[in-house]
Amino acid sequence: MFRGISSINLDDKGRLAIPTRYREELQECCERQMVVTVAVDERCIGESGCLWLYPLPEWENLEQTISKLPTLNKMAGKLRRFVIGNASECEMDAQGRLLLPEKLRKFANMDKKIVLVGQLNKFEIWNEDAWTAKEKEWLDGDDSEGLEELGTLSF
Repeated sequence: MFRGISSINLDDKGRLAIPTRYREELQECCERQMVVTVAVDERCIGESGCLWLYPLPEWENLEQTISKLPTLNKMAGKLRRFVIGNASECEMDAQGRLLLPEKLRKFANMDKKIVLVGQLNKFEIWNEDAWTAKEKEWLDGDDSEGLEELGTLSF
């Protein structure tokens, strides 16, 4: 399970160093094999998008789910083209670094400072400025959409 937020700098080659606290779990769950793709969550789409980073077994589960969607459904087709079409396999090296493909870095406006956000079964990777702006938007906003669905949740 991945949780927490980490500020990270991309190196000149576009690599990010996975925080040490996740490396052993990633070695055990996926032998450092991961998949990065564009995020299609409404929070992530816009002028500064974000990326999703999955351990390979979690990605394979998502692929299975997507593959079962109706082939003639327009939204399912868009999802396949966008998420699967932009997916790139990547391997964490011995130093815990992962190369983010240039196309995906450009899509999400990532140049140097990024934020890695644990989302239980995957990570979101954000441009640091975009993350800060989204955090402020969420804190300042009055977004009550979906609250009724969480009515039975207690903390």
